[in-house]
This record gives sequence, C-alpha cells and structure tokens, in this order.
Amino acid sequence: MNFTVKIWGVALSLAGALCTGPVSAQRVKTAAFSYVPEQTDDRYNQRVPRKTLPVAGTTDFVVLGHRSATEYSVERYDAELKKVWTAAVPVAAGESIETFAANTEQAMVVIHHKDAAAQYLSVLPINLKSGQKANPQKLIDASPRDRRPGVAISPDGKRILAFRYLTREVQIKAISATLYDQQLTKLKDRIYDFHDLGDLFSPAVHVANDGTQYVTLVSDKMKKLSLRRYRLDTNDVQVLSVAVGGTFGGKAVNVFDTKFTMQPNGVIFGAAICTERETGQYYSLKLVKFDPTQGGDLKFAPEFRFTPEYLAEVNKAGQTSSKRLEDVYLSDVVFTPDSALVVVAEKKYEEGGDDSPTHARELHLFGYNQFQTPTWHTIIAKNQVASPAEGFAGIGYRVAAFGNELQIVTQEKLKNKSDLYLRRVNARTGVVSEPKKLGLNVADQNLAYVKDFTTWLDAKTIIGVSRPNKKSAALMLNKIVSK
Repeated sequence: MNFTVKIWGVALSLAGALCTGPVSAQRVKTAAFSYVPEQTDDRYNQRVPRKTLPVAGTTDFVVLGHRSATEYSVERYDAELKKVWTAAVPVAAGESIETFAANTEQAMVVIHHKDAAAQYLSVLPINLKSGQKANPQKLIDASPRDRRPGVAISPDGKRILAFRYLTREVQIKAISATLYDQQLTKLKDRIYDFHDLGDLFSPAVHVANDGTQYVTLVSDKMKKLSLRRYRLDTNDVQVLSVAVGGTFGGKAVNVFDTKFTMQPNGVIFGAAICTERETGQYYSLKLVKFDPTQGGDLKFAPEFRFTPEYLAEVNKAGQTSSKRLEDVYLSDVVFTPDSALVVVAEKKYEEGGDDSPTHARELHLFGYNQFQTPTWHTIIAKNQVASPAEGFAGIGYRVAAFGNELQIVTQEKLKNKSDLYLRRVNARTGVVSEPKKLGLNVADQNLAYVKDFTTWLDAKTIIGVSRPNKKSAALMLNKIVSK
C-alpha cells in the first residue's frame, strides 16, 4: 500500500519516515453480543452512525443495540466488558431512532414518530449510573406533511436543540427551534428567519455548550458560506458571509460539498470543496474559521488547489489511472488537542443502479497548523466494497485525535486478511504508519455493525464488534489494546 505526503510542496517517501514505531494490538477481552441489522430506505445517510459512546470520567461505555423490530436497548459495560445494566427502548410502528447521545449524567435516545395525524421528536433519558429510565419527553411537533424535524446536541451533551422547518412549497423560509437544558427544562424558543436569502440554500443547525445556536448555510446560488449566531442573552442575530465560489480565471466555480464542525467553546470550522460549474472538475478546497472568542469574524485559510499534479498523486497512491477527481466528499474536520487541524475527504460511489454494490476508496487528508495555514496533504489508499443492502453504512472509517496523532480505523481485506486495520497519522507532518490489523478476523458479511460500534476508550483502547468467522451466527464485543 502506497502513501505520498507533501509538506510545503516537497514530496517525501514514507519508506523510512513512518510514525514512531510499528503498531501492534492484542484482543484482551471478549463478550457475546447480539445485533439485528437495521432496515432503512436511505442507504446513503445514517441517522445514528455511532452506537458506542464512552462514559465521561470512567473506562465504561454505553451501547445502543437493536434487539428486534420493536425494541432497541441501551447497555452499559465496564472496561472488562461486563454488563452493568440494560435499559429497553421500545420502538413502535412509525417510529425510528433519530439520535443517540450522552452527557455526564444520562444517555439520551431521541425517537422520531410519524403517522397520518402527527409527527414529533421525543427523548428518552436513561440514568448512566443506574440504567433507570425517565419518562419520555416530547421535544417538538410538526405537521405530518412537513419535512422531518431535527435535533442538535451540544458537544458536552448538556444542551438539546429541537427544530422544525417552515417552508413555502419546497423552499425553507425559516426554522422554529426550542432549546432544552440537561434536565430537559425548556430554555428558549427561537425563529431563524431566512426570507432574505431567496432560493437555493442549505442550512445546518448547531448548538454550543453555553446554548448559543449557530446556523451554517450555503447560499447565493451555491457561492457563499454563511453563518448566523443566536445568543441566549439577546435577540440580535450576528450574520456573517464569505464568498468561496465565483468566477476565477474565467471559470465559474460553485460550492460542491461542505462539512462544518464545532468545538466546545463555539469555534466553528467549515470546509468546502468547490468545482467548476460547467465541467464539474474539482477546483479547490477552502477552509473558514469562526471564533467568537476572538472578534467573531469569518477568516479564510489559503485555498488548496486540485491540480493535475494532485491527481497524479492520487493515481500513484491508489495505483489507478483516473482522468479526473470524482466522487470525493468531505467527511471530517478534526481539531487536535494541540491545535492542529486535519480535513478528511473520502471517495465513495456505487457501481450504478439501486441494486449495485457501493465502494469507498482513498482517503484525502489535508493538514493545517494552529494558524490555519496548509502544511501537508496525503492520500491513503484503501479498497472497500459493501452490498447493495448496506450501502455506505457498511464501509468507511473511524477517526479519533489524541495529542499530535490521528488514529484511523478501517475494515479492509489486506494480504487476504479481512480485519480492522489501524493507521496512525502525525497531525503536524502528515506522516502515516503502515496499516496494522487489530486481530479480529472480521468475516466478509453484513459489515455495517463493524463501523457503527467501533470507538476509542483512550489512545490505546479500542472497542469493536466482530463476527469471528463466516459460519458463526454470533457476534463478539471486543476490547483491543494497541501498543
């Protein structure tokens, strides 16, 4: 497997410049695990992509399990994979899980209900210490003819923002939102008004730990990134916009894809891939930062251009011969504890038609320093295929940041071994370790559970679910310690 890193435009061979030492791993604990595959009409977007969450301040974790067509469960495990408690989560006809989250006191399962007469979101709180369930509480109502309502949860899990869309025909004109605290006490109702934007825009809603609400938008016919801030102590709205599309060198350039992430202090990073409108050719990657602690302006990072030289690097890493970049989508914006930032994009596509397999190929990583200056980029080649039934839910990766290092876990078949593989990326230099298998021997079937339940308890401890072999009907919950 080949890797290419460029630092300040200088190509480095990784043969002798890998991250510190080889990665080794050992599976130290296992426990029986039950799982019923999800049934969904949307193979492209998962409502609950992460079903295992660490319990803050402990070595325990909670898991959202799917027991049957009418019941989920939340289970708490300790570091020895002993089950501490189980809480059943009934799901009736017309209901589905919207969000799974946790804070220091409780796990929360948000459920969407829809029938011919009503549509609403409710939350089921579960005490993390005892597993005791509180009464479900309705968060927001919407007409059954309206768009599906949504929910945003703060990074610390202590603020819940439920919202519904107000539309005219198919265009969003406003969003009505209600903010709750950790005890599910209503704090404030708010209307986000977009009548000034016209048509063709796409909003996303975020909430910070202090309850400040943000709406990020792609507007002005896919040319601008905009941010609107709604504080609790005032009804004033801060509106900021920056043009990332436009006409450059005679070429009309539009926003193709975006990814926003918010830090606990309210700092928001937004990445945008721009393409040429006429040809669809990938043009550049742009990064913006909004920092309410430093004046609250939108600040640009220098753009990264997708040049023919970059395409050559992609082809070299993946041993391919593509004529252009295609099907590359933003997937993560990772901010490390020591203030480096890495934008991750992934190539994902289906062969053609609703009943064709889906593929996830190379990862594109772009590194920035603490001043948001681009410092390196690298391409990690991989080759994943999922069945039509699983779509993109069954493939992809998991990433976590520890100090100066990113850890990336994928399920792949390398050297005829199907397993979870761990790579370590130096967030300052872009240097990538060779992939090392975690020793689960993942069987090649029904792979969606692999990614959904993979998480880190700390920099050396990974939790994952696997099927020991193709003939086994049972799944195993695994604790893996890397060295």
